[in-house]
Amino acid sequence: MKHIFIYNPTAGGDNSKRIAALQEKMKTEYADLQYEFYPTKAEGDATVFVRARCEAEPNGQLRFYACGGDGTANEVLHGIVGFDNASMTCFPCGSGNDYVKYYGGAARFLDIDALIAAKERPVDIMRVNDRYSLNVTNFGFDTVVAETMHHVRHKKVIGGRNAYTTGIVKALFTAMKNDCTVWVDGEKLNDGKMLLCTVSNGRYVGGAYCCAPHSQNDDGLLDICLVKPLSRLTLVKLIGVYKQGKHLDDPRFKNLITYRRGKTVCVVAGDGFGYTLDGEVVSCSDFNIEICPAAIRFAVPEVQAQQDAESVTPKTPEPATV
Repeated sequence: MKHIFIYNPTAGGDNSKRIAALQEKMKTEYADLQYEFYPTKAEGDATVFVRARCEAEPNGQLRFYACGGDGTANEVLHGIVGFDNASMTCFPCGSGNDYVKYYGGAARFLDIDALIAAKERPVDIMRVNDRYSLNVTNFGFDTVVAETMHHVRHKKVIGGRNAYTTGIVKALFTAMKNDCTVWVDGEKLNDGKMLLCTVSNGRYVGGAYCCAPHSQNDDGLLDICLVKPLSRLTLVKLIGVYKQGKHLDDPRFKNLITYRRGKTVCVVAGDGFGYTLDGEVVSCSDFNIEICPAAIRFAVPEVQAQQDAESVTPKTPEPATV
């Protein structure tokens, strides 16, 4: 098996330190392993590179490591879809690492010894029109949050780990009632208005919000949670419950949430609408989402192999999540 590490050479801070430490460890301790590092050149380059490698080595076994956040993982995902000779995993050192929280968090994947030895599991992904999502596709209030995060993420005070909160504040004034109708397996969920909707394989979004606490990424089903329009005061009072992933069991949400599991989702909205796919905002008024069961293989380190990743990275704080 060849181990191919995909990373962004322009990323700074803890990301670059972790990559440098990883490269040194591979050089000194895994010299006999077939591995390489690929620095991406631009947005979307990871997908082009991964797909080209898969096509060039149809009889080989390739494992791609997305060294970054959810955006990098999504680009690698788009590269391996449809190739039986390829699998992927994450070395989560980006600004957002939501997908690996499904498995307990970043530390489990930052132990490179455990990651290289990790067994691969078949996992579901979702197709959104002609794109794919590994973790969560969400829209409405959340898309305004994501758009704001993109604009402020590098700013002091309101950016970094505070970017998601900044996005929420803006959405409170601009996205409380969104024109959108959602169907799940042919069942109409709302009357054309909603606050937000999440369609999930994973469980977390925005760095710390457990939007789909009961989701399983290998059950062949999507978890859909639609929140009806509500007042700003109610949202502020209940957002902590939502963040903790307790909203599906809290009686105060009983008349505010419609929750379903299904295989297909149809969304019809007006001009200027869009959705957020693994953190990336896509402008699109109408779109369809469908589950792709066991579509890829994802390498997950054994639980007992977890360590604090000191052998891979210097003792620096966990990268800020947004």
